[in-house]
Amino acid sequence: MNVTVNRKAHFNAAHRLYRKDWSDDKNNAVFGKCNNPNFHGHNYELIVSVTGPIDQETGYVIDMKVLRDIIKTEVEDVLDHKNLNIEVPEFKELNPTAENIAVVIYNKMRPNLAAHLDLKITLFETPRNFVVYSGN
Repeated sequence: MNVTVNRKAHFNAAHRLYRKDWSDDKNNAVFGKCNNPNFHGHNYELIVSVTGPIDQETGYVIDMKVLRDIIKTEVEDVLDHKNLNIEVPEFKELNPTAENIAVVIYNKMRPNLAAHLDLKITLFETPRNFVVYSGN
């Protein structure tokens, strides 16, 4: 019997969507206002979902305190109040779209979880725009 547990988190970050190898015109055509050279920010909402069997001794899929600490260390401490393009090494050459941010979060969190647990990242860039990534 598998159960999914979820933990919400929040971080604020600035970014600019653009490709260095494209002209200004092409960047503007593809990314519009998100290509602002002075950057722009979002109040990201994150839902981390962990699925697995209920441990017979503890009654947990994962101890939520442990999950909270992983999120703090791997996500909030790394991304909160940062300029993603400038301050986060993963985005030095990777465009910090919501899709790529979700994949980076997944890749940072996955090694901290037991292999038998499934991980899913849901990242809201705005209340209406969000992405979901589960490693495939």
